[in-house]
Amino acid sequence: MSQSRLLSLAAVSTLAFGCSYPPPASTPVPATTPNTTNTLSPSNPFYSASTLLYQAPPFDRIKDTDFQPAIEEGMRQDLADMEAIANRAEAPTFDNTIAAMEHSGVLLTRVVNVFDALNSANTNDTLQKVDELESPRRAAHSDAIYLNPKLFARVKSVYDGRATSGLDPVQQYLAERYYKNFVRAGALLPEADKTKLRALNEEESKLGSQFHNKLLAATKAGALIVDDASELAGLTEGETAAAAEAAKDRGLTGKWVVPLQNTTQHPRQQELQSRATRKRLFEASTRRAEHGDSTDTRGFVTRLAQLRAEKAKLLGYPTYAAYRLETQMSKTPENAIKLLTDMVPAATAKARREAADMQAVIDKQGGGFKLAPWDWQYYAEQVRKEKYALDESQIKPYFELNNVLQNGVFFAANKLYGLTFKERHDIPVYHPDVRVFEVFDANGGSMALFYTDYFKRDNKGGGAWMSSFVDQSGLMGTRPVVFNVANFQKPAPGQSALLSFDDVTTMFHEFGHALHGLFSNVQYPTFAGTNVPRDYVEFPSQFNEHWALDPTVFANYAKNYQTGERMPQSLVSKIRTARTFNQGFKTTEYLAASLLDMAWHTQAPGAAQPDVDTFEAQALQRFGVAIQEIPPRYRTTYFSHVWDGGYAASYYAYLWSEVIDDDAFAWFQENGGLTRANGQRFREMILSRGGSVESAALYRAFRGRDPVVEPLLIERGLKEIPVRR
Repeated sequence: MSQSRLLSLAAVSTLAFGCSYPPPASTPVPATTPNTTNTLSPSNPFYSASTLLYQAPPFDRIKDTDFQPAIEEGMRQDLADMEAIANRAEAPTFDNTIAAMEHSGVLLTRVVNVFDALNSANTNDTLQKVDELESPRRAAHSDAIYLNPKLFARVKSVYDGRATSGLDPVQQYLAERYYKNFVRAGALLPEADKTKLRALNEEESKLGSQFHNKLLAATKAGALIVDDASELAGLTEGETAAAAEAAKDRGLTGKWVVPLQNTTQHPRQQELQSRATRKRLFEASTRRAEHGDSTDTRGFVTRLAQLRAEKAKLLGYPTYAAYRLETQMSKTPENAIKLLTDMVPAATAKARREAADMQAVIDKQGGGFKLAPWDWQYYAEQVRKEKYALDESQIKPYFELNNVLQNGVFFAANKLYGLTFKERHDIPVYHPDVRVFEVFDANGGSMALFYTDYFKRDNKGGGAWMSSFVDQSGLMGTRPVVFNVANFQKPAPGQSALLSFDDVTTMFHEFGHALHGLFSNVQYPTFAGTNVPRDYVEFPSQFNEHWALDPTVFANYAKNYQTGERMPQSLVSKIRTARTFNQGFKTTEYLAASLLDMAWHTQAPGAAQPDVDTFEAQALQRFGVAIQEIPPRYRTTYFSHVWDGGYAASYYAYLWSEVIDDDAFAWFQENGGLTRANGQRFREMILSRGGSVESAALYRAFRGRDPVVEPLLIERGLKEIPVRR
């Protein structure tokens, strides 16, 4: 999911768009007119709404120097709006308080959506400096709103009278959401504690920005650099050429560069024949931010964990995880940890069997060494070839990026939801790699814009994510401008971008998030699109992954990029047979990262700052996931998801959501699979509703019951039992 750090104000939503796009509903105009005074220069591209289709950002006009004054003016206007609402003489009503707050902050929303996107996907020194300067100011701005006693009194009044004031269920739920947001932000604290909270929030925001920037620099500096191409033996000709091109981009003539990924293990590990090179790449990855230099993140993460624990205590919670999960589906850290630890025995047992298989290959080849973490991917690939006669190099020619996008991702969206896509070359972008598509609904009407930014760059954050430049809202009359970002290897000039099947799955995953945004059909910005609990937000994205292997979809995109021939059925069968291969490893490394996140965020307030390596080792041992050959998917020092990506105490959310998505896919299998009728039902009952209904109730209405875990265990190959009907 998104790694952008979006402004978390009631007036700022996360993303989305609706089904049939009716005109805005007849909600009364707020009794408080939003502030219209604008001290920003009219030449600033954020001064007014973009005139491009659906208010798409005018990247051809936006300069780095435009962001700071626009953010500052946006905060000034937003605060003026909120002060006007707080100081109204009329008695509080939903329209003059809650709806008025939903209307506020238009300029701030406009600029931060673009700024956060670029700072994550295409940053530079100027943007990073702006981020470090403005992040604490944005935190203070949020506190100025949530800790305003007059504003809270009005919100509380609407909340207290919500059941008897003629509000519909969605309006009542929104009033409840506002009230809880204010309380969780410290509105009930005495003034002295509010002052402490402001200081904690400001420091946390500042440290998060610094962590982000330091990790980006550490990841770039930690890249594997080799002087002799023979050290990269095993890579394809295209991959070696890409490594040479990466070196050229850095001014390293006569060298080859393999940039680091955000994860511990690197995709090239499965191909590199030199054990010494594999070890160098592994150590560069795992120690990237632990060199005691200006990019070392250890002090930042320990302080962030400490700050969060102090904040939780101030707000009346025993730990930060308890504070964070109160509003999630899991409700408590104990429930989340139970889901994770219940899977540990099956996952680690399967992982140990996988390790034994690889050790047997090493011994058979006379290797004379014990399997190490940097060997796992390489020998896993050999075992896969031996067990399933499946070679990654056989697969990639059938997964050319544009073909996967057009004839896989878009094709599935058409079959399920009736969507069609037209590439637009007249809409400006922020980097030459970015593409823009206009999205059309089943009735042929234009409905949204969708951007893709798929290739790795040194100035792009790691991983893959989705967010939006413009959010859907019936109240505001806006339609979505959504984007997907990834870090696929960029091919050398003139060559095709060939993907692994993991990359293909990532494309389907992130587009699932995009669909959650594209189909949002809600009135209020707070409820739009992906503005749902963290342990529910991955449900639509992980659900969409299933269509990558649907027979109809797969046959339409798995074609040789040179000949156009479909993948032979024998190879298709091997992929299907092997899809649970190495799941012991994949599940264990994920569980290790999730439990590590929980360990950091269940520390008692006031605990001494621990040594990072010692704390990590003890936590993994305590939870039973300390397997030498399988380090966590993310180690503490580069765990961007939890330190600056919004997943603090919530990385477990992928597994929680997977229970739901596998159960939902089982419903599709029981009801005819890939059909327009099924897609429309899923769209109307899940994707279009955003956060306007409590998540568990939303799923229960769709499925007819709560989700069960058996489909997940079967999907991962951890258990062979029939799906419960």
